[in-house]
Amino acid sequence: MTAEVRDERLRQVSGLGRLLSRPELGAVAGAVLVFVFFAIVAGGSGLFSAKGIVNFLEVSAQLGILAAPVALLMIAGEFDLSVGSMIGFAGILIAVPAVIWGWPIWMSVLLSFAVCGVMGYLNGLTVVRTGLPSFIVTLGSLFMLRGLSLGVMRGITGRTQTSGIHEYSKDDWINPLFAGQFLQTPIRWLAEIGVIGKRADGLPAISGIPMSIAWWVGLTLLATWLLSRTRFGNWIFAAGGDAAAARNMGVPVARTKITLFVFTALAAALFAAIQVLVTGSADTLRGNQKEFEAIIAVVIGGTLLTGGYGSAMGAMFGALIFGVVQMGIFYTGIDTDWFKLFMGAMMVIAVLFNSYVRNRAMRSR
Repeated sequence: MTAEVRDERLRQVSGLGRLLSRPELGAVAGAVLVFVFFAIVAGGSGLFSAKGIVNFLEVSAQLGILAAPVALLMIAGEFDLSVGSMIGFAGILIAVPAVIWGWPIWMSVLLSFAVCGVMGYLNGLTVVRTGLPSFIVTLGSLFMLRGLSLGVMRGITGRTQTSGIHEYSKDDWINPLFAGQFLQTPIRWLAEIGVIGKRADGLPAISGIPMSIAWWVGLTLLATWLLSRTRFGNWIFAAGGDAAAARNMGVPVARTKITLFVFTALAAALFAAIQVLVTGSADTLRGNQKEFEAIIAVVIGGTLLTGGYGSAMGAMFGALIFGVVQMGIFYTGIDTDWFKLFMGAMMVIAVLFNSYVRNRAMRSR
């Protein structure tokens, strides 16, 4: 029997070092603390009932749909501040053709995705061709898209809102993909055995799980797979770590970044499609400040503002914290004006914690 030979040339990394090197560590810890806090102060408010859980997961999902692609883009070292305005613009592209011109909803939704994809491509192309900071380019896109939405909407309808979309979407085959629900049968069974509460009419407290949650989980898993299991994921990390070195190694940095800008734009179109088909209306002001909320969720999730480090799973936990806090404040009756203060503080704390964790991880190797 031979003894195991250890190659002294290989660096041995401790278990603590591997744990501390995970980008999502801070977000997981933050999520646990948030859950414990609201379990204590809002345990009897209904926040953790079936309906309350679905409520905060739905809020988390809407942000998480944006956070996953934004995380990939930030890991690649770029920002997209046009995401919020893209949501309002995409909603107009769905509502106006359907309500004013009589298009089928599915065609309006496809138009929205196509146009937003082109806008994302133009954002990315401008950044990589001009060398201008993406912060500046997409900040310009933010104002242009918001102004375009207002101008188009007022010019066609004379208003900034369009309603009545439910009448056009209720029988459309694409509606369940964005405004539908799933797991209705298991939920009815859980209500029958007493796991889920019932309403006064005997029906389950919740009829199903909103499709937005499925999109959130699906996009996060896709982004995680891309980062950890594909060559494209290696390109993303390389482009954000050192773009010049990555180019010298043959990484298609420009193509990678342009693709990620398209990804964030398509996520904004998805967000808009869900909102428009669920609420039955479109508004030019939809998506206001969502770009900053997505960045906060991503930073809380452990992604560095300088690029080259982060995870989509961390962004998922960042979005979950956002949803739990927002709905927790609502259920406890705390003035919602405090919510923005909390999110700003959480971002600063996350940046400090991530910096501390990375330094500890480097020392433990």
